[in-house]
Amino acid sequence: MPPAATPSTTLRLRPGRHFPFLARHPWVHAHAMAEDGRDLACGQVVDLIDHDGNWVARGIINPNSRLRVRLYVFTSDVSIDETLWRERIDAAIARRRLNSTMDRQAAERLIFSESDLISGLIVDRYADCLGVQFTAGALLPWREAILRHLHEVLEPRQIVVKVDERTAKFEGMEPEEGTVWSATAAGEIPQADVGNPTEFTGTVHYQQNGLQLAVDLLGGQKTGGYLDQRNNHAVAAGYCHGRRVLDVCCYTGGFGLVAAKAGAAGVVGVDSSQIALDAAASAAAENGIENIEFIRKDCFDALKQMGEQGDRFDVVVLDPPRFAGSRKQVDSAIRAYRRLNGLAVDLLPPGGILVTCSCSGRVSRADFMNMLLDVGRRRGRDIILLENRGPSSDHPVAASCPESDYLKCLICQVM
Repeated sequence: MPPAATPSTTLRLRPGRHFPFLARHPWVHAHAMAEDGRDLACGQVVDLIDHDGNWVARGIINPNSRLRVRLYVFTSDVSIDETLWRERIDAAIARRRLNSTMDRQAAERLIFSESDLISGLIVDRYADCLGVQFTAGALLPWREAILRHLHEVLEPRQIVVKVDERTAKFEGMEPEEGTVWSATAAGEIPQADVGNPTEFTGTVHYQQNGLQLAVDLLGGQKTGGYLDQRNNHAVAAGYCHGRRVLDVCCYTGGFGLVAAKAGAAGVVGVDSSQIALDAAASAAAENGIENIEFIRKDCFDALKQMGEQGDRFDVVVLDPPRFAGSRKQVDSAIRAYRRLNGLAVDLLPPGGILVTCSCSGRVSRADFMNMLLDVGRRRGRDIILLENRGPSSDHPVAASCPESDYLKCLICQVM
């Protein structure tokens, strides 16, 4: 039985630490609390009060995490229970239909954690299957209720649940590499053997940007693939027709495949993961794309070597993994972005196109722009911003949680 069935517990904040939560920020770290709730059960509903005893918000606690309480309710007469999760899930799905109808052959993000007011839950749909990622240990007591409701309203062929190792470590829960979840006709919820070919192999086929693609929901990263860049893939491809393109940190081919399909003269994809490159090569073959090749190499090493060899490209795309997972890592992340972008600029002739991305939420858009300004100064090049882009619209941003504005995609001309 989820702990919401029991009365909530009151916890007090330190003096002056309540202001972010009056603005509805959902994260309460342990250092902000006068009573840290270490003796409470994970998933216990708690009422947060300021140091003077005034009610602030309601959330659920994870005593095993430094992100001690996640807030979901900012009105005292609203309960945290299965009804709340059902309502939030329904609202998130309806939000995606405000500007589009469901394309059952395509892929989209249906629930985006804080941005959909369900901190700790991510749900991606690939055609008729769902990839679900729990990033909050405190949500696990409602795991079955959440999955059951997703099954009822979306009727997917399969649901795959994941908890990545890094999240599990910080949240004090067990990792899940990929659990196949399904509901029987009788309404029971057995868990099939992971990867059992008689049940589900994990591979799901879907369409995106005119390509036939496949995702491995069991073995792929996070919920399977990266959907936030798909609009940027298409827009960037418009700058690549007839041009030679270098796609750095290409993963399963994202920018490069769409550019090649759109008429690039040739594309070179670079990534350090052979598994990702094999998937990219398979996608190229499936779509009859021949003007693309892939190289397995560290992104910094590849750019440095190409620069030393005198290689030149008309378009360079940089889509590296997250460099900053915390505030303490922001400075080192900016240095890494500066080095990566500097090496990329060296490969571009005057008038070349740089598509540079950051998925580090801790690095602000202003910080990223200033990094690029510094690259131009150090390299003696003018960098002209053509497009200042974010994620696709199914990755909304919560005004109360600026960290959800994480993806930057800048399309620039380098003179």
